[in-house]
Amino acid sequence: TLNPETRRSGGMHYTSIENIHKVIDPLFMDELWTEFESITGDSRESGNKGLKPLDRRHKEKLLDFQKKLGSLTFLDPACGSGNFLTETYLSLRRLENRVISLLNSGEKVLGFDEFIQVKINQFYGIEINDFAVTVAKTALWIAESQMISETEQIVSQTIDFLPLTTNAFIVEGNALRMDWSTLQPLDPTAMPADGLFAAFTTQVDGTAHRYDYIMGNPPFVGASMMSAKQKQEAVAVFGKGKRVNSIDYVGAWYYKATEIMKGTQTKAAFVSTNSITQGEQVAPLWEKLVKEYGIEICFAWRTFRWDSESFEMAHVHCVIVGFSYKDDTCNDGGEKRIYNSDGSFTKAKNINTYLIDAPCVFIGSRNKPICAVPLITYGNKPSDGGNLILSEEEYDDLVKKDSSVASCVRRYVGSKDFINNNEIRYCLWLKDISPSVYRKNKEIMRRLEAVRKMRLASSAAPTRAFAEKPYLFFSTPQTDSNYLCIPEVSSERRKYIPIGFMENDVIASNKLLIVPNATLYHFGVLTSSVHMAWMRMVGGRLEMRYRYSNGVVYNNFPWCTPTDAQKSKIEETAQPILDARKAHSGDTLADLYDDTFMPADLRKAHRENDRAVMEAYGFGAKMTESEIVGELFKMYEELARG
Repeated sequence: TLNPETRRSGGMHYTSIENIHKVIDPLFMDELWTEFESITGDSRESGNKGLKPLDRRHKEKLLDFQKKLGSLTFLDPACGSGNFLTETYLSLRRLENRVISLLNSGEKVLGFDEFIQVKINQFYGIEINDFAVTVAKTALWIAESQMISETEQIVSQTIDFLPLTTNAFIVEGNALRMDWSTLQPLDPTAMPADGLFAAFTTQVDGTAHRYDYIMGNPPFVGASMMSAKQKQEAVAVFGKGKRVNSIDYVGAWYYKATEIMKGTQTKAAFVSTNSITQGEQVAPLWEKLVKEYGIEICFAWRTFRWDSESFEMAHVHCVIVGFSYKDDTCNDGGEKRIYNSDGSFTKAKNINTYLIDAPCVFIGSRNKPICAVPLITYGNKPSDGGNLILSEEEYDDLVKKDSSVASCVRRYVGSKDFINNNEIRYCLWLKDISPSVYRKNKEIMRRLEAVRKMRLASSAAPTRAFAEKPYLFFSTPQTDSNYLCIPEVSSERRKYIPIGFMENDVIASNKLLIVPNATLYHFGVLTSSVHMAWMRMVGGRLEMRYRYSNGVVYNNFPWCTPTDAQKSKIEETAQPILDARKAHSGDTLADLYDDTFMPADLRKAHRENDRAVMEAYGFGAKMTESEIVGELFKMYEELARG
C-alpha cells in the first residue's frame, strides 16, 4: 500500500509468511508446540486425529497451558502493516483451537471473554507510517474474526464477537525516539503538534510493560545510505564508541531491545541485512552488546535471500538473529541452532556474532598486519573525474600524434579489468616525469586542466588542496617492485578469489589491493582455502559478492608458522596454480574461476596447495570451513593478546 519511494527511504520490505515463521518458530512457536505435545501426545501435524480422551490431570495441565498462551505479550517495534503480529496471533490461536478441541468438545461454551484466552490486546507495535498503523490494527481485527469462526466450527455454536471489545496496542511514532516499555515519546517536546499519540496514551496511561518476545523486520538502510536524520537517531542510540557511524540503521533496534530486556527473560529476534554479521560492522555493533550487556545469540539464520510477496519483489540478503541475556536459556533445554538457507540446521555450543559455532571474537579494522608479513594497501586513486584515464583508442590516438609522450602513459588495471580482461585501459602517469616532456602536448594539458577544475569544485577539502598537482593521482602507493594484487570485489560463486602477480610498470587502480614484495609463499597462503574461509567469514559483502579489505581481512589474518619444509611445500604447490593459468591464457580469470568450468589442472593445483597450507596450520584434512574459521579465531585471540 506504500509507494516505492516511501518504502525505499524507510528501508521497508514486505514480509512473506514463510519468512515470518523463520523468526517466530525458533523464537517461541516451536517451544510452545513441544510443550503442547508433551501434555497431549498430539503432534503438530496430526490435528487431534485418533487421540484418546484426556484424563483430569492432563486437562488441568492443558488449561494451564491455555492460560499461558493468553498471558504472553509481543512487541514489534517496526511493525509496518502488522504482518509479524498478525501471523503470530493466528499461529497462537490455531494452537489454542487445538487445545479447545481437546478440552471442550461437546461442552457448552461460556462466552468469548471467558473461553478464548488469546486476545489481540497481547500485541504491541510501533510504526512510523500512519496509514500502516491503521492497516495493522484492521488486519488484527480481521484475523480475530477469522479465528473465532474456526473456534465456532470446533465447538458447534456461535460466539459473540461484536461489538469489538479488544484492541491491539499499535502506535504511530519513531521507534528510536520512544520508550518501548510505555510506547510513549522519550521527549514530550518531540510529540507531533496534531497529537498523534493522544488516543493511545489514554489507553495505556504510561504503564510500563514487560514483553515476553520482541521481534520484527526493522528498516533495511545501510550505514552509507542513511539520511542525516536517520544517522543522528541511530548514533544517539548507540552512544559514544569507535566506528558507530559505520553501523546499519537496524543496529539501533538491537540496542533498544537490549535495553528493555535487561533484568527480564525476554527473548528477541530480528531480520537484518547480513552486513551486521560481516566485515567492519561486527565489532562496533556487537562487542558492547556481548561484553557489556551480556547478550548471547540463541539461534540464527545465516545469509539467505529475502523474497517478498509484494508486487515489487525485494531481493535483499538477510540474516535472522535471535538473542537474549545470558542468564536465560536459549530455546528448549538451552539448545542453540544455526539455520542454513535451505532450512537445515546444526546444533551449536556457542553462536558467535559471525553466526558460526565458535568463540565470540570481534575483528575490528587494523592499520598494520597482526603478523610479520608484507604491508597491503589499496591501489592508486586518481580523483580526476576520469581525465587521467585513457581508453585503448585514446591511447593509440595520443601516441600516434606525438610519440614523445609515450613514456607518460602506463597500462592501468582495476578489479574488473583484472578478473574479466574485458577492457584495456591506460592512464597518464606523470610521477617523476619532467613537465618539459609533456607540457607542449595540447591533449595532455587539456586533461590536466580538467583535473584541476574538477578537484577545485570538490566538496572535500583534501581533494581541493590537491588541485595544485593535477599531474598526479590523488594517492600513489605504487612502488617500483612487482606486487600481488587482490580484487576488492569478487563473485560469491567463486571458491577462490582470483589473485595474482603484476609487473611494476602496470598501474593498479584503487579497486585493487596490492601487496608489494609478496613472495610465492605469500601467494600460496592467500590463495588457499584457509584464507578464503577467513575472508568469507570476516569480510564484508556488496550484496552477496565478496568484499576484500586490508584493515579487516588481511591485517587481522593469523598466518601459520611453518617449518622450512612446510614453507617449501607451499611454494612448490603455489607455482602450479600460476602455471595452469598460463596454460589457459586464452581464458579470463572469470572463466577459470567459475566453479562449474574450472579446468581440471587448475582445480588440482589448488587442491594440492590447500593441503599444503592446511598441513602448515596443523588442520585436519576433513575439517569443515566453520571449524577452520573457529581455529583461526583462537589463533587471532592469542595474537591480539600478544
